[in-house]
Amino acid sequence: MRNTFSLIGLLATLFAVGCSTTKPATVEAPVVMEVRDLDTMTITPEANGVTDMQAEIEIPNERPVYRPAYFRTHDLLHTRLDLRFDWAKEQVIGKATLKLTPYFRPSAKLVLDAKGFEFKSIKMASGKELSYDYGGEKQQVTIALDRQYKRGEEYTIVIDYTAIPAESGGSAAITSDKGLFFINPRGEEGDKPRQIWTQGETENNSRWFPTIDKPNERTTQEMYVTVADEYETLSNGSLINQTKNADGTRTDYWKMDLPHAPYLFALIVGDFDIVEDQDWNGIPVNYYMEKGWKDHAKDIYPYTREMLSFFSDVTGVSYPWPKYSQVAVRDYVSGAMENTSAVIFGEFMHGTKRDLIDVETNEKIVAHEMFHHWFGDYVTCESWSNLTLNEGFANYSEYLWMEEKHGRDAADFHMLNERSGYFGSVNRGEPHELIWYDYDDKEDMFDAHSYNKGGAVLHMLRHYVGDDAFFTSLKHYLTENQYSAVEVDELRMAFEETTGEDLNWFFDQWFLKAGHPALSLDTDYADGKVTLTVEQTQETEHNVPAIFRIPVEVDIYTNGSTTPNRQIITVDQRKQTFTFDSPVKPDVVIFDPNHQLLAQFNYIKSAEELAAQFKAAPNLIDRYLVLQRLSTKEESDAKTQTLTAALKDPFHAVRGLAMRTISEPTPDQIALVRMLAEGDPHSAVRAAAIEMFAEVGGDNVKTVAESALNAEPYPVVAAGLQALVSVDPKAAAAAASQLESIENDDIAGALAELYAGLGDVSKLPYFEKRMNEVDGYGALNLMDGYRNLLAKGSPDQMAAGVAKLKSLGLDQGGSPWRRLAATKAINDIRESLKKAGAANPMIEQLKIMIDEIKAKETVSDLRQIYEGYGQ
Repeated sequence: MRNTFSLIGLLATLFAVGCSTTKPATVEAPVVMEVRDLDTMTITPEANGVTDMQAEIEIPNERPVYRPAYFRTHDLLHTRLDLRFDWAKEQVIGKATLKLTPYFRPSAKLVLDAKGFEFKSIKMASGKELSYDYGGEKQQVTIALDRQYKRGEEYTIVIDYTAIPAESGGSAAITSDKGLFFINPRGEEGDKPRQIWTQGETENNSRWFPTIDKPNERTTQEMYVTVADEYETLSNGSLINQTKNADGTRTDYWKMDLPHAPYLFALIVGDFDIVEDQDWNGIPVNYYMEKGWKDHAKDIYPYTREMLSFFSDVTGVSYPWPKYSQVAVRDYVSGAMENTSAVIFGEFMHGTKRDLIDVETNEKIVAHEMFHHWFGDYVTCESWSNLTLNEGFANYSEYLWMEEKHGRDAADFHMLNERSGYFGSVNRGEPHELIWYDYDDKEDMFDAHSYNKGGAVLHMLRHYVGDDAFFTSLKHYLTENQYSAVEVDELRMAFEETTGEDLNWFFDQWFLKAGHPALSLDTDYADGKVTLTVEQTQETEHNVPAIFRIPVEVDIYTNGSTTPNRQIITVDQRKQTFTFDSPVKPDVVIFDPNHQLLAQFNYIKSAEELAAQFKAAPNLIDRYLVLQRLSTKEESDAKTQTLTAALKDPFHAVRGLAMRTISEPTPDQIALVRMLAEGDPHSAVRAAAIEMFAEVGGDNVKTVAESALNAEPYPVVAAGLQALVSVDPKAAAAAASQLESIENDDIAGALAELYAGLGDVSKLPYFEKRMNEVDGYGALNLMDGYRNLLAKGSPDQMAAGVAKLKSLGLDQGGSPWRRLAATKAINDIRESLKKAGAANPMIEQLKIMIDEIKAKETVSDLRQIYEGYGQ
């Protein structure tokens, strides 16, 4: 599963500081953490005013919480489902035929997960009726079998039922747990297509068919799905045949011969165009496209066949499933889901080729879900406590793909963002172990630890053992554990059996302990010696180690050379000093020059040292972090020269950050910015350059802006429109009218800013149309413009607009970005009314609205942002 809402986690910190809608830069800032040195602390009873040491120690009265893997008493061998649907009642009418055998001990009782069912009958395959108990909260059905069965004895039961998926619960990654969702089931929502789709993870497929809904279960499957003949269906495995029925329906028969976990079962029904791609090694590859999108299938799902080849090669295991299908559905409650051979995405994936220029999100998510077909589907975590064995690998696949397709700089920049997401998560909450046995709720596992930290830890492991050993170990792990469930020890043993090294130390501190190192670094030079002092300052609460063992490199650059003197050290004390020979004072010393270590640093360098690092060090992260840290330095020649060089950097993010770091551009820098504004190959950089060029009032801003209006990438067009506003508002208004028909978030944001500035309330309908479609940062900009324009309208327009914002803020089926943007707009309106000073009953009404939105919100990061609203 891919949680596409991780950027909201980064925004939580931003909104805690100030409610700006400006896109934040990715920051991996040094953090200084005050800790007491545990190696030198001495605690005596007398120091605490007691004479009995036992009085200080609280002896627990309960065992620690431990979430074990499911205790398997029966093995589910095969599942056959016969399904029809009552769209009006949103019900599943099903018959499940299940083949099982006792797992080890003899048994005459079977317990199945079945949430919210009505049973018509439960029988043996022979037709004998079975008694069952289905009480309490109706989460499980307990069936008395016709006799006791022994291990190896197979039996088959047949269950006729009606399932009524009920909404409750959810998580930051999965905002509703119905399991099966009817979209516009009664055709009451205008042009929205009617669809059925499923979301099984974690244990929600048992809301539409009875099963043993646990990740350490595996079963083959058959599915007979009867739908109106106008609809297409998609499920796991292969479509064996389609049979038209006399009543105008059609029954599709899907078959999966290879065993997989029940949470990976999938079913999608809807009016789709099926776009067939070229087979990959004889395996069908296709895309189920909502009407109107079929011509954009390969832009929406880029590099699918190329990724199948790459991941097969890099793992040493050829893609193991019978097909690869991808579909985007409406109102999806997660980012994407790796259902075996039938991947589901949210509609945010949709876009034309022009929309998707320079957009890396789609390909990263395609990579993420595809890699799950090895790590998650082929080899599955045995319990949710071990979820990172699924999600950490899928997260790391994004790095592997970016490295393969776009180069090391692109991959490292992606890792920088992933680490920032993890650090932000820890700063907002408590760290916990990657293998987390004492979680409160299994849904809590879907966080920046299982995903971001999991991927970062694998990157460190790869660096430590080397590429050959890393990928050989992965092949060994996958081959030894194919079609089975695993826990972290099996991953460790695969690496140990490959390398011959005991790796308990690595897995213990990174998988079984919490947190990460916080390192305070200091360097000095005297008498031909470089000294490097490293102090681990991380706090040790929440099972965070006081001392991490850190094998790491140190690069020493001297005399302007770009070839370093590399030293290899192991940090394994709370505080220690290393000494290296150097005939001259270094230009700069770089700790962890490969930037593979998941740690936060307090390492102060001068502007001259930072300039030397930017010039000499080859890693993208060196260049990017240097610019971040130069932003805190006073103006100097070294800073100016570095920022000027950064405007010519080969990687787009460095060029973009350079523009954000420059406060007072020199003539040379302005000339470079104009060149970027006129033709940078990356749309985000060109757009930023147009904005900066307009701000500094460079010559011929109008020429640059008008040229941008004819560019292909929408961000460039939007930036051109905003620049034109600053020099020729009349021409900008004329250009804007030609852009209203374009359905693009960047264009919508630019138009919102223009219309709000003009105060033309006749444009409110434009905002209201786009509000239901816009996503991401564009939603923040659009709704900020909308609330500014509402303030210039009548009281009736204000009331109607606020009602629309409230509806979006409450819509848990819609985009979290739209909810955030709408709720922020309501809060900003309230703050404006409060600042006006006069008593206004709407202030209290808006507070009530905000409280209602807070109470309904399911995404934890949004709830954190909302804490400051309505005060």
